[in-house]
Amino acid sequence: MATSSLGGYTEEMQKHFLTNNRIRESQAHSAKVHSVAWNCDGRKLASGSFDKTVSLFSLERDRMTKEHTFRGHGDSVDQLCWHPSNPSYLVTASGDKTVRIWDARTSKTVASVNTKGENINICWSPDGHTIAVGNKEDLVTFIDARTHRSRADEQFKFEVNEISWNNSGDLFFLTSGQGCIHILSYPDLKLQHVINAHPANCICIEFDPVGKYFATGSADALVTLWDVAELVCVRTFARLDWPIRTISFSHDGKMLASASEDLVIDIGNVETGEKIAEVQCEYPTFTVAWHPKRYLLAFACDDKEKYQDRDAGTVKLFGLPSDSDRN
Repeated sequence: MATSSLGGYTEEMQKHFLTNNRIRESQAHSAKVHSVAWNCDGRKLASGSFDKTVSLFSLERDRMTKEHTFRGHGDSVDQLCWHPSNPSYLVTASGDKTVRIWDARTSKTVASVNTKGENINICWSPDGHTIAVGNKEDLVTFIDARTHRSRADEQFKFEVNEISWNNSGDLFFLTSGQGCIHILSYPDLKLQHVINAHPANCICIEFDPVGKYFATGSADALVTLWDVAELVCVRTFARLDWPIRTISFSHDGKMLASASEDLVIDIGNVETGEKIAEVQCEYPTFTVAWHPKRYLLAFACDDKEKYQDRDAGTVKLFGLPSDSDRN
């Protein structure tokens, strides 16, 4: 792709967000929101919270409506994700030592799977067959998504922060407290590579939808972009000052949102590193997620109630038309 067209994309999207920069917030929880994620068709958004619940929203054009609150976990819901191709199923990781699969159509629990520890991270394999969950003791459990039984446990001797399959599902990635990316073959879980990615704790990892890059965010306040095929770092995003907690690629793989305790969410051009936009926040951001088809970014911050020191528990949506209905 020619540089002119790369620069052209930055200008095009800067122009887009000049007229699509409104943020709408929705009441979701009674405590901190830890995780937000869209289902595969973009019609539903789920959020998980310290209040032990999962909130489900539907998106119709530019309006987000709360549909349901899933209850059942006995502790904080730390991370959630949706089935990669079935828009109805989502899975949650909780400190109550269970993983729960939920059905958005029936608003019911499909399965509750007991695990060996307090769960903090979770992901679904690209083929939808397996769920991987990591706990506070750095044990990763692989669960059969159809039988809901544990297939394998893998104990790691380092701090595991986030886990993810690559887009083809034949490699399994973990980010570590030593700033490394560990890459295992899947399903046999043999170590293939260890990349020294950051000088500090490597916190989050995300693969672009196109399969060209993956990105990692670190306690050194840097986001690094990696070539999937070559496993080399091609670019660094360095506009934030605090540890990177959360990152997300846009549906076309051309924009990367990153967030931290900085009071802005940075949106950068993946191919050039240029800044496209920033989203102003009043509080540190815990989680960001681009919509799978539109230039809409869901996020949640450590918001407090006005005049009180209580968690606001809101979920926000950035990228709405600036002149649309303000109710």
